[in-house]
Amino acid sequence: MSTNPNRFQLAIERFDALNAQDPNVEIADGVPHPKELLYAQRMSEWLDRFAPDAPEPLRLAARCQHILRWHSPRSSYPMDRAGYHRWRTDLAKFHADTAGRVLREVGYDDATIARVQSLVRKERLKADPDAQTLEDVICLVFLQYYFADFSEQHDEAKLIGILKRTWAKMSPKGRKAALALDLPREKRLLIEKALAPSLPE
Repeated sequence: MSTNPNRFQLAIERFDALNAQDPNVEIADGVPHPKELLYAQRMSEWLDRFAPDAPEPLRLAARCQHILRWHSPRSSYPMDRAGYHRWRTDLAKFHADTAGRVLREVGYDDATIARVQSLVRKERLKADPDAQTLEDVICLVFLQYYFADFSEQHDEAKLIGILKRTWAKMSPKGRKAALALDLPREKRLLIEKALAPSLPE
């Protein structure tokens, strides 16, 4: 798994070129961006802040975690809990397979490809430090960039449940970073309300 800067940069460029095709647009600072390209960039930025010494497979996995996600919309599965879980399982495989093809094309070895795919599939959470770091970054990106809008679409009881599940996925380091986020006051109060029983005394 030796680092080759040119190969790594080429893989990032390939991932970004695919995500730049996203027809869904998100506005950030008044500028429109392809939604999944912006998400991938936010993942890399947060990983650099949270784990600046992250190994190359983890940095690759962060960048391709949602690659081509719009190809498999939630609406293509039954709108129930079983449908949701099947969608998430199929998505993880799709993202891992897509990432594997790109990495193979730019010259990565089988061991590195398998490692990236394992991380993208979120295997061995809690047991694998890199998988846990990736999960922390996923949660931090959600809380910083997506929670405010998401919270407008759901009632408080559902939001508190989601926040509790998010908290349970995070490491102590991830939780500390989450509590330090600069969020709108009403959103932070909601998070504190959801997490209060779990906070250290």
